[in-house]
Amino acid sequence: MSKKFTVAVVGSGLIGQAWALVFARAGCEVRMWDGNPSALKPAREMVATLAQELQQCGLVEDAEVLMSHVQVCEVLADALANVDYVQESVPEVLAVKQALYAQLDTLTPEQAVIGSSTSSIPASAFTENLKHRQRCLVAHPVNPPYLVPVVEICGAPWTSQEAVQSCIDLMHRVKQKPVHVRRELEGFILNRLQGALLREAFRLVEQGYVDVDGLDVTIREGLGLRWSFMGPFETIDLNAPGGLADYCHRYGDMYQSIAQEQVSTAPWSEQLIEEIHSARRTMLPTESLGDRRNWRDRRLMALALHKKMLESQP
Repeated sequence: MSKKFTVAVVGSGLIGQAWALVFARAGCEVRMWDGNPSALKPAREMVATLAQELQQCGLVEDAEVLMSHVQVCEVLADALANVDYVQESVPEVLAVKQALYAQLDTLTPEQAVIGSSTSSIPASAFTENLKHRQRCLVAHPVNPPYLVPVVEICGAPWTSQEAVQSCIDLMHRVKQKPVHVRRELEGFILNRLQGALLREAFRLVEQGYVDVDGLDVTIREGLGLRWSFMGPFETIDLNAPGGLADYCHRYGDMYQSIAQEQVSTAPWSEQLIEEIHSARRTMLPTESLGDRRNWRDRRLMALALHKKMLESQP
C-alpha cells in the first residue's frame, strides 16, 4: 500500500485471527482487540503460526515481517485510535453486536468504515440508532479468508455508497475478492447458495437416491472441480455450443421439471441428521476432525498457490 494503513480487528477468535493475517500480509498495521484480554496473546501466537505455515507453502514471503505489523491492544480506545478501517468479528449474537457498535460509533474516527464479519445478521439490525451509521456495513468472509478470498460487502439501507466503495477498494488492495450484495437479505449470497445445495443433498440421501459418500464424491470429483475456477453461469455458458442462452433452451425444461420436486421447506429431521452424521463418523471419527481440518487447510493452501501461479501468467 502507498501509505501506512491501520486496521483494527475487533474480536480475536478464529475469524479475527484470520482477518489479522489478511491485513498484515498486505502490509497494513493491525491492532487486535478482544473483550477478553487474556485471549489476545494466544490469538497473536496463532496468527504467527498460520503465517509460518503460509511461508512454508510459498504464500507468504517473510512471516516475521508480517507479524511485525500485528499488535494487540487491551483497551478498545487504543485499538481504534486513528484507524482507517475496523473489521468487527465478535460472536454472532445480536445483543453483543448492538452493545459493541454503540462503543465503536463513539470511539472510531468518523472517516473510518466499520465492517462486520457476520454471516447472517444484516447491518441494519445493529446500526440503526448510531450517529454515524452511514459508514457501517457487512464484510462477510469465507472461513478462512486468508485462503478463501471472497468477501460479501452488504450495506444497510442507510450505508453510504462511499463507504461501500471504500470497503470494496480496500478488499481489492489486500488481495481479497469483494462481491457487492446490493440489498440486505438473510445469509447474503454464499450461504443461500450453499443452503440450496445442502437442502437438495439432504433430500437425495433421505429419499434413498444416493448415500452420503456418493453425494460428496459427486461434488468433489464433479461439480467442485469446475467450481474451483469458474462459477455456475460461466460453467453453463461453456457447456452448450451457443453459450448460456443455448444451454437454457436445451435444458431449461429439465430443470423446470426438477424444480417441481424441490418445493419442500420442512426442516431436516433429527433422524435424517443422525443418519448422515453417523455415516460421516464411520468415514471420519470425531477425534480425527481436527486433523482433517488441518488437511483441508493444507489442500486450500496448495490450491491458493496454484491459482496464484495461474494469475501471474500472461
